[in-house]
Amino acid sequence: MTDAERPRVAVSTCLLGEPVRYNGGHSRDRFLTDELSPYVDWVPVCPEMEAGLGSPRETMRQERGEDGPRLVTRTTRADVTAPVMAVATRSAAELDVDGFVFKAKSPTCGIHGVPLYRPGGEPLDRRNRGLFAGIVMDRHPLLPVEDEGRLHDPLLREGFVERVFAHARLRALLEGDWRPRDLVAFHARHKMQLLAHDPSLYREAGRVVATAGARPREEVAAGYAEVFQRTLATKAGTGKNVNVLQHCLGMLALDPVRRADAVEVIDSYRAGLVPLSVPTTLLRHHARGQEAVYVRDQTYFCPYPDDLRLRNHIPR
Repeated sequence: MTDAERPRVAVSTCLLGEPVRYNGGHSRDRFLTDELSPYVDWVPVCPEMEAGLGSPRETMRQERGEDGPRLVTRTTRADVTAPVMAVATRSAAELDVDGFVFKAKSPTCGIHGVPLYRPGGEPLDRRNRGLFAGIVMDRHPLLPVEDEGRLHDPLLREGFVERVFAHARLRALLEGDWRPRDLVAFHARHKMQLLAHDPSLYREAGRVVATAGARPREEVAAGYAEVFQRTLATKAGTGKNVNVLQHCLGMLALDPVRRADAVEVIDSYRAGLVPLSVPTTLLRHHARGQEAVYVRDQTYFCPYPDDLRLRNHIPR
């Protein structure tokens, strides 16, 4: 990973341990601060503090209004929607990051499960997004986003981190003085990773790459970024991973014993007996030993730093 490819990740400030919550405390998340922090550059965001609400502050909730949800303090019933919405609109317009980790259940930053109340009454439903998070997500629909609660799930954590690092690599390419051959090489390195998410979208991305020398540069970049990010937003399941592993195995010139061993390991992954890290590590080892450069250099085998150990869970 080059310096240019190092991800920039926006995060609710309280999750980094800063005392900006309503009670003057924080919600430090150790995965973010202890494990992920060495590999990303954080962009802390706290809409309440930027809106001048301070910390500590009165608690708030979303209430139904004539023109949409309102953000209302629980005790004094002050409507603070306008300053928070102003911060959200400005932040969403200026945001230049590879992912966003929001504070779960927050009336401003929650990405799901936020209650909407009747004015001064009981909840109407609990399926809403925070006002700030909603604006950011509407403005950047393909941006990788999660909250710290969902990142406790190993499958969701792996998927989010994979998308963040892929987003950063693409950003580094497109922000540079790239040529059509550079986009071709980038797409080739990501072939197996994209195939593991959505083969049809991978082919769509390839069609965009094929036009790189004939269409305006900005048009190609925008088209490729859209389909690339859309592909990675599709879940990579066990079946698609097995297909990719078998595809890579077919490109390695192994003797019958080693090939049979690799097939057995892939079958064990398919059966849910071993995590994905087992067959990927084995195939990467064989690719390095044979100097099978095309297989060895696939981002599928190293989509993020190995030290994060995100593929060690058993598939479900």
